[in-house]
Amino acid sequence: MFEALTTRLSRTLETLRGRGRITEENIGAALREVRIALLEADVALPVIKTFIDAVKARALGAEVAQSLTPGQAFIGILHRELVTLMGGAGSGLALRAQPPVVVLLAGLQGAGKTTTAAKLARWLIETQKKRVALVSTDVRRPAAMLQLQRLAEQVEAHYVAADPAAAPAAIARAALEEARRGVFDVLIVDTAGRLHVDEALMDEVRQIDRAVEPAERLFVVDAMAGQDAVNAARAFGAALDLTGIVLTKADGDARGGAALSVRQVTGQPIVFVGVGEKTEALAPFDPERMASRILGMGDVVSLVEQVHKQVDRESAERLARKVVQGKGFHLGDLKSQLEQVQKMGGLASLMDKLPTAAQKGAVSAEQGDRDVRRQIAIINSMTPRERLHPALIDGSRRRRIARGAGVQVQDVNRLMKQFQQMQRMMKQMRGGRLRQMLGALQGKMP
Repeated sequence: MFEALTTRLSRTLETLRGRGRITEENIGAALREVRIALLEADVALPVIKTFIDAVKARALGAEVAQSLTPGQAFIGILHRELVTLMGGAGSGLALRAQPPVVVLLAGLQGAGKTTTAAKLARWLIETQKKRVALVSTDVRRPAAMLQLQRLAEQVEAHYVAADPAAAPAAIARAALEEARRGVFDVLIVDTAGRLHVDEALMDEVRQIDRAVEPAERLFVVDAMAGQDAVNAARAFGAALDLTGIVLTKADGDARGGAALSVRQVTGQPIVFVGVGEKTEALAPFDPERMASRILGMGDVVSLVEQVHKQVDRESAERLARKVVQGKGFHLGDLKSQLEQVQKMGGLASLMDKLPTAAQKGAVSAEQGDRDVRRQIAIINSMTPRERLHPALIDGSRRRRIARGAGVQVQDVNRLMKQFQQMQRMMKQMRGGRLRQMLGALQGKMP
C-alpha cells in the first residue's frame, strides 16, 4: 500500500543517514522531500502541515544537535511522528463489556463491509476464542443477506436470519435478543452502504445505533478512496460516535493517503487492515510496525508471526531433519516449500515485510511469484516416482514434463539445476556441520 511513499522516503533519508552534522538547511531540504512524498501519497493537506510542523520542531531541537548520529536521530523522529499520526500504540477492540458485545460496521457503498464482517468474525473466533453471531441490516442491496449468510458458514459463525421487509433497526434489535438467548460473546451488525450526502440513510444508521447501543462503531473505508475518504470519515464521525477504523483493500494499488488522513480527521485509531479477499486476510493494525515499513525498515516481527501462524509445522520439522541428515530431500519437498510461500501471500507479501536494504539486488516480487507458480506447475507434471528419484529425469522426460507444464525445456533444466544445488548444500550441512556454522556466527549477527 505504501510502496511509492516508502521508495521516495527511503531515497530522501539515504542523504541524511550517517551525516556527522545536520543543519537547518539539510533538515529543510529533507522535509520538502517528505512533504512532496506525502502529497503524492494523497495525504490530506491539513494532516501534512501538522505532521511537518511536528517533525521540524523536534528536529531543530537539542535532540538532534546533541546526537552522535544526527541523521539516525532525524529518522527516529520521523518514525515517532508517523506512529503518532497513525494513532499511537494499538488499542484493539474493547471486548470486556457485558456480552454480547455489539460491533457496528458502517461505511460507503463498495467499501467491503460485508466481507469485513466475515473476516472480523473469523479473527474473533480463531484468535480470541469468541462465539460470534452475524446479522445483515442491508435490506436494499439484492442478495446482501444471502452473501453474509454464506460467509458466516465459511467462517463457522452463527448467522441471524431476518425478514428483508422489516425495518433495519428492528432487524438489529431482534438479532441482539437472539444473541443474548444464544449466549454469544459478540454480535457483528453489517449495515447497508450509504453515501455521506444521503441524509435519509445516515438517519437510518443512527436508528440502528440507538437500537443496539454498540460497544464498537467501526468505520470501514476503502484504502483506494483517496481524498474522498476524508470527507466520508468526517460525515460518519458526525453521525456516529466512532470508536475505530477498518482499512480495506490495502493490498491494492493504493497510495496510502487514506490511512494517514482518516485517523487524524476522525480522531479514532485504525484497528484492522484488510490485505486480501479471503476471510483470513484481516490483520490488527500496528502503527509502530507500519511506520517502520513506510521508512523502509521492514517488519520482521510480523513476518515471524505470519510464518508461525501459517507454516505447516510437521512439514517444516520433516524438512529440518532431512537438512541435518543431508539426505532424503526430493522434488516433492521442494513443491511443499513453494506452496508454503504461496500460502503466506507469495513473495510480494514476504518482501513487503523485509527492510528495503535487504531487497536490493533481488528480483521483483511479481517476477518471483511467477517463477514460483511455474516451478510448481513443472513439479506437478512429473510422476510421483520422478519426484522421489529426480535422477530418472532424462532428456525425453524433461521434454514431456515441459509440454505438460506449458513451459520451455530450459525452464525444466533451470529448476533441476536449482534443485541439485539445494541438495549439495544440504549434504554440506549434514552431521555437525550445521551446528558448527551456526556456532561460528554466534555473537557476530546484528
